[in-house]
Amino acid sequence: MPEKEKLRIDKYLWSIRLFKTRTLAADACKAGRVKLDGNNIKPSHEVKLGEVYQVSKGPDRKVIRVTGLLESRTDAKTAVGYYEDITPVEQTPAFKSMFQAPVLKRDRGTGRPTKRDRREIDGLQEDFFEKGDQ
Repeated sequence: MPEKEKLRIDKYLWSIRLFKTRTLAADACKAGRVKLDGNNIKPSHEVKLGEVYQVSKGPDRKVIRVTGLLESRTDAKTAVGYYEDITPVEQTPAFKSMFQAPVLKRDRGTGRPTKRDRREIDGLQEDFFEKGDQ
């Protein structure tokens, strides 16, 4: 694949398939969702080998290390070779899904919840999410 010595971060994130379009990658940089050493970077930032970036995309957060510069978008199998995903296990979606929300079960045939039941359910969920954010 073609490699380049100078490459913009928005083009790099698009080419390794972290973002669907280059515009989305540039918008993420402008919004402060792409960081280098904890500092926001502009879409025109030049990518260098070995740099570590923190990329937030919705609820997902990835930490990637640059292992190669890829100028054009390629298939996913090839793109994986140009970065190393060093995201801690605690931040992966699979790990988070185990601890997201309690599963509330109701006995079959009990009908819809009453207003009182609904308030109790909402209270349980609010308590859970408040404790999880801290």
